[in-house]
Amino acid sequence: MNRRTTTLFAAIALSAGLALTGCSTDSSGDQPRLKVSGAFMPQPVMDMAGGFLTIENDSDTADKLTSVTSSLSDDVQIHETKDQKMREVKSFDIPAKGELNLVRGGNHIMFMNIKQKPKQGEKVSIELHFEKSDPIKVDLPVEAATHNPKQH
Repeated sequence: MNRRTTTLFAAIALSAGLALTGCSTDSSGDQPRLKVSGAFMPQPVMDMAGGFLTIENDSDTADKLTSVTSSLSDDVQIHETKDQKMREVKSFDIPAKGELNLVRGGNHIMFMNIKQKPKQGEKVSIELHFEKSDPIKVDLPVEAATHNPKQH
């Protein structure tokens, strides 16, 4: 009888331990909370276009922007700018409690071989894809070709 009680308590303790492990795993796997602001596209003058926006992450979990898709182009790339040269990259880090700024003259979205040239006042729909977070759909308002808001 004593042995059964010990076995029962061991089983209960093991079950409780597994349950607690599951809970702690869930809380440490905090899903990034991303918010997009300041999105725009200067009106394209060629068969390429740039896209700019800020992605804010107010969670304790970092994420990565891994790709962008749009019906405007079958070839949408993410570019970094270093030493006044741009090159395609696989992803951009979005730090925990931080932000990713895609700005003119810096890191940006590049739409190659666009299917049509959107005009100022129109919107271009894109979808941002991340390593951890669900995709986010964003409408980029098309601004004047020279539009460049001040950085904050």
